[in-house]
Amino acid sequence: MSAIGQHELDGAYAAILTQGGESKGATKIRAVLTPLRAVLEWAAIRGWCDKPAFERPKVELVRMQFLRPEEAAALVNEAAPHIRPLLVFLITTGARMSEALELEWQDVDLDGARAVVWQKQGNERHIDLPPVAVIALRGIPWRDGRVFRPVFKRRDSHGVLRWVVGDAYHDTNRTGGGQIKSAWAAACRRAGLPGHERVWTPKGERWPKKVFVPDMSPHCLRHTFATWHYCVHRDLLKLKEDGGWQTITMVTRYAKRMPDHYCDQIRKWWAYDDWSEIQKCVPYTGQPVHVEN
Repeated sequence: MSAIGQHELDGAYAAILTQGGESKGATKIRAVLTPLRAVLEWAAIRGWCDKPAFERPKVELVRMQFLRPEEAAALVNEAAPHIRPLLVFLITTGARMSEALELEWQDVDLDGARAVVWQKQGNERHIDLPPVAVIALRGIPWRDGRVFRPVFKRRDSHGVLRWVVGDAYHDTNRTGGGQIKSAWAAACRRAGLPGHERVWTPKGERWPKKVFVPDMSPHCLRHTFATWHYCVHRDLLKLKEDGGWQTITMVTRYAKRMPDHYCDQIRKWWAYDDWSEIQKCVPYTGQPVHVEN
């Protein structure tokens, strides 16, 4: 461990990351530098090596992306039925995707409008559910195990195509995402959100394929929650606590992002009040077939 220095760190970037040393600074920090530093600091406390000192890669500033109320309504309405309650939950609670997908029904109190999620640091966070989130969750037909589950089509023994509900989304151990990639892209495209068409010819095939790649990722719904929250409450400390951020500094970037003009629309969104444009939020029409494993 004492032999690990900047030269070895640069070699780790090249060996571990898909784009090697050309990877973005944020990727280098998240995937290599942070875990390496954690290990070496733990060892340094025990006197096994010196406290590590590394050059921190430069992180490019990117434009924060979030949705206005009417855009959020369009996204929910245009999503596949089984995705709608998940999107509503993410928009109204600021939960990270991993926190939402790991949520169990035993940690949800619909009558008390409260849910408990577990943060990546291992801390539990108590979330107050606005009326629209309660309505969306009540529309889910199962009440055990994971709250949010994958839904897909499968033929039964008689050859009939049926909707099937799985037990849980793929577990990446919080090292990646993409669990709702296709459903997210389809919802963004139908909702008219910005993106671009990716065209390529797979190896060994003659004809090109085309997919829509949205500019936004599901994590932008956490930004949406934060900008809406500050627009309504004007309270950074409350935003920090409600959203589960570690410091006030981390939430200051959300201040004054959402114009005051949208305050009443946000309140109506949360309350599910006079939603003439959001008629399809209650998610399920018919009962999907639930199978184990």
